[in-house]
Amino acid sequence: MAGYFELVDAPDGGYRVRMLDGAGNLMAISVTFPTKRAAAAGVAMAREIAGTGLIRDKSHDGAGTVIRDRVRPVSTPKESAARHKKAPEAKRAAVADGPAAHHTPWRAAPGGSL
Repeated sequence: MAGYFELVDAPDGGYRVRMLDGAGNLMAISVTFPTKRAAAAGVAMAREIAGTGLIRDKSHDGAGTVIRDRVRPVSTPKESAARHKKAPEAKRAAVADGPAAHHTPWRAAPGGSL
């Protein structure tokens, strides 16, 4: 479900970055950046925040609490069907090659589970 970023002209001059999901739906739009280089740096910062940042609930009944539940991305029906179609093929390949060929020692993260 890879999405992508688009660099677009801002109406007031400069550039904005649009973040779109894998189906091309708009997920977010940035502030205005003065240069393309600054916009690219903004994308790098967004990637860092998205990978490590907490979700703070600032809605009227959220009181700024941090949402700690594991949240999975919402996928479109098209993406979900494609993922389910690939899963049986990958499973057949793993069975055909045998478990030793694909052994990976997995460990749970501290406080997590597999």
